[in-house]
Amino acid sequence: MSTREETSGRPGPTAAEDRSAYRAVTIFPLLVLLAGVLGYVAADPISTQADLITPLLGVIMFGMGLTLTLPDFRLVLTRPLPVLLGVFAQYAVMPLVGWGVAKALGLSDELAVGVILVGCVPGGTASNVVAYLARADTALSVAMTSVSTLLAPVMTPLLTLWLVGERLPVDGRGMAETIVQIVLIPVILGLAVRMFQPALVRRVLPAMPWFSVLVICIVVAIVVSLSADRLVEAGLIVTLAVVLHNALGILLGYGFGRITGQTELSARTMAIEVGMQNSGLASGLAATFFTPVAALPGAVFSVWHNLSGALIAGWFRRHPTGR
Repeated sequence: MSTREETSGRPGPTAAEDRSAYRAVTIFPLLVLLAGVLGYVAADPISTQADLITPLLGVIMFGMGLTLTLPDFRLVLTRPLPVLLGVFAQYAVMPLVGWGVAKALGLSDELAVGVILVGCVPGGTASNVVAYLARADTALSVAMTSVSTLLAPVMTPLLTLWLVGERLPVDGRGMAETIVQIVLIPVILGLAVRMFQPALVRRVLPAMPWFSVLVICIVVAIVVSLSADRLVEAGLIVTLAVVLHNALGILLGYGFGRITGQTELSARTMAIEVGMQNSGLASGLAATFFTPVAALPGAVFSVWHNLSGALIAGWFRRHPTGR
């Protein structure tokens, strides 16, 4: 389903679409978890497909572009402050929290880089569905995701250089070029196809969330297969780091919204948007520019942030703001 209908003034999703979105956000982490298990038990044959990670991420981002419309960016002009504050929090809170969690837990350089990189990527598109289910400000969530994604070729390499450079060498220029290739260009192409072939896109949109889930599952399976020999050893500490990173991002995102004078609805949206990351992109970048082990935090985050997103959506729904 497309949560962006609210953004462009069309009628919002129906109750049936609401149920479909809830199923997607709860089934998704289970499917990703199964993909991780498959990557572990069939590591040898799956690991030979490592070269597919980058093009698969481009496919995912092209799918994101197909779900965008120009009115999704209208909020940047009509209500710029919450959008800009949210994007600022996205690129300030999560990178610093990732650095702090890695430091506090004494993570190895490889795992620390993976955790920090999860914090340095833009918000994930699953946050838009969670924002809708939570009865938060879906339009604001979409605008924040869109803007943070477009800024990723600049912000992600710069933040990674700053926070990771002391641990491992960082090819900032190469990372920026890769993000342009697998994020910016596919998103713009998807947006262009949506503009010039709207009827065709409308026919395929219902299948896009599940197609994206399938592709993300393949990426996770490959990432896990590449570091299967370290998974048992590192799994517990990585899970703890991911849970702390996600929880602190949600709490600080909400707190930042409130202390900057935003409404309760906007603060809830910031909590969701800041806490949920494009962890597939983080895994791909970690595997490409660092080591397979550095990609593990992104794979675990892919499972966990959807579970926590479903939980927070349920809590917010039971405690409405009254808008």
